Amino acid sequence: MYSIIVVPPSGGAGTEQIRLGAGERVGFGRAGRHNGLVISHGGVPRIAGEITAHRTFWLLSNLSEDQTYVVENPEGAGEHVKVAPGRVDAPVPFEFSRVTLPAAGDLLTFDVWAPRHAFRSAERHSLAGSATVPAFALDRTKRYFAVLTALCERRLRGEPNAPLPAVEEIVELLRPSWPKVTRSAVYWNIDYLAVKLRLRPGPEEAAGHGRRVHGKKESLASLALRFDLVREDDLVVLAPAPSGVAR
Repeated sequence: MYSIIVVPPSGGAGTEQIRLGAGERVGFGRAGRHNGLVISHGGVPRIAGEITAHRTFWLLSNLSEDQTYVVENPEGAGEHVKVAPGRVDAPVPFEFSRVTLPAAGDLLTFDVWAPRHAFRSAERHSLAGSATVPAFALDRTKRYFAVLTALCERRLRGEPNAPLPAVEEIVELLRPSWPKVTRSAVYWNIDYLAVKLRLRPGPEEAAGHGRRVHGKKESLASLALRFDLVREDDLVVLAPAPSGVAR
């Protein structure tokens, strides 16, 4: 049974997905050997690298002489793994991955899926003693959570490097679900989130209100996306509230 799926780049020499079982390997490069993944570009080494399937993750070997490869999580918040030239069997933990190869001024990509990630229940009902204190206590029904979601909205929609929205843009994102939202209310909730999530003020705090808020926004978005405090499913909080329902 296959463990990972290698998806060739669009417009490449091959269009068939390559399915690997645990322990199986496939090479990639310009030469394309042993039914490997052919990447027809003059800037790609003949033997560029190798992928090895594990049960729930995969390993990447960079067989180039001087190019670092980057493996990104396209569903994440900018998470990536850099694999230096000559590095073999670097583990990649992402369920969905995009491998980027620098090639003579171009950036070529192909995808690797690891759909057999395994999970177990995190519930501990049978264990005696006090419950673990939550790392981040957020109430998804509160206004501050809607503000946090609006802050991360672009990156949640698959743009990990998108600039954060200005406060005025956050107001517009919130207006369908919160018609009376104001800039002051957004500022207040950003300040509240910074306290609630225990962010420490940076040295720019004393340099002006605009820079202070921008620094808080960056810190909040980075923390929220890194630890999955907001997810794509949470964008529903930005939808218009049903008629007659107060939010």
